[in-house]
Amino acid sequence: MHVSLTSELEARIKAKVESGLYNNASEVVREALRFMETHDEWVKELKLAKLREQLKIGEDQILKGDHIEIKSETELDALFTQIKR
Repeated sequence: MHVSLTSELEARIKAKVESGLYNNASEVVREALRFMETHDEWVKELKLAKLREQLKIGEDQILKGDHIEIKSETELDALFTQIKR
């Protein structure tokens, strides 16, 4: 695999290797990819937590009777039209 990097990114990788924390550029890139995967998982968990929070709010509103009941596609279309305004 061949990867093109900007001179700034190359300098960052070189600095990491020169720091002694990594033996070569491949180790730096592998570590960066692992970090990216961890970050992506963290973001996914945050989004799921926010969704669960919003679902709980909706559920609480329904239980209190604070909702609009939609009984037909026409009523749903009317609601979306109203929301767009």
